[in-house]
Amino acid sequence: MKVMVTGGAGFIGSHLADALVSRGVDVTILDDLSTGRLENISHLLDRGTVRFVEGSVLDEALVRDLVRSMDRVFHLAAAVGVRRVVERPLESLLNNVSGAEIILRTSHEADVEKVVLFSSSEVYGKAADRPLKENDDSILGTSSISRWGYAASKAVDEFLAFAYHQEKGLPVVVVRCFNTCGPRQVGRYGMVIPRLVQQALRGEPLTVFGDGAQTRCFSYVGDVVRGVMMLADSRRTEGEVFNIGTDTEVTILELAERICAITKSDSLIEKIPYDKVYGQPFEDVRRRVPDLSKIQDYVGYEPEVDLDTLLTLAVEHIQREEAPSAPADRPEPTPLEEAI
Repeated sequence: MKVMVTGGAGFIGSHLADALVSRGVDVTILDDLSTGRLENISHLLDRGTVRFVEGSVLDEALVRDLVRSMDRVFHLAAAVGVRRVVERPLESLLNNVSGAEIILRTSHEADVEKVVLFSSSEVYGKAADRPLKENDDSILGTSSISRWGYAASKAVDEFLAFAYHQEKGLPVVVVRCFNTCGPRQVGRYGMVIPRLVQQALRGEPLTVFGDGAQTRCFSYVGDVVRGVMMLADSRRTEGEVFNIGTDTEVTILELAERICAITKSDSLIEKIPYDKVYGQPFEDVRRRVPDLSKIQDYVGYEPEVDLDTLLTLAVEHIQREEAPSAPADRPEPTPLEEAI
């Protein structure tokens, strides 16, 4: 089988590439390295088990040339991190919407066996305070706040995917990630766990934005990749959307406290108002929890790695990657509650 992973040098994409290679799949990674890192896939490149192409999903000629020989396409290439989305809203919108449309159209033209499109829990917007089901209504905020532009762009990606499935017969599966975390995730784009871990290891204050009472569900990247592979292997999942992650929630304040305990850090926890962090209007979501009953019913997916194990793995990875005395990244906002 020949498979292409867009954004495959990124955090989730590189773990997906590992899983595909372990199956003996012929993997091509397309990544422009704007946020992905060659270090994430160097072990695969050294062994000659993947083909890496540096390029953008917006390069339609390049994408068409690559896709024509593929059996499956996993589309992960997208804007990463809230600061990038807030500061570069046009780039984020174009990359998300235009990139997805190019992938879907060229995959249809090439008669690709299946496309797996990665979406985000952001599409739920300010949805009701309960576990979120795939068919729940979305409630987005004002168009003047960039965060909701990002959410809208991911929703458009989903609409495009389902339109190609309905009108063109393209076999497509959509997955909505909820805070995927683990080794290889970096803090520079605002991802909350690696940022707090770095601060704890360096003895710096752990910066929690807002009051810290907002809750999220942090899922281990290995669990997410396993679930994605299960969805990709099933014909029954075509034309459907699935939440993926874990439904065990934690407040951001408790997350910071757990990280201090695991790292044995005496760092203080400092709360910072959103307006001080962003310098422009920002709306947070107080609670975001997925309902996982659909993915459980379709493919039997269950998360296996608990939060403390996930945090321990993240700490061990960051300890290997950098010394505690390394210069600190500038403070970044918390993530847009997604993986990608």
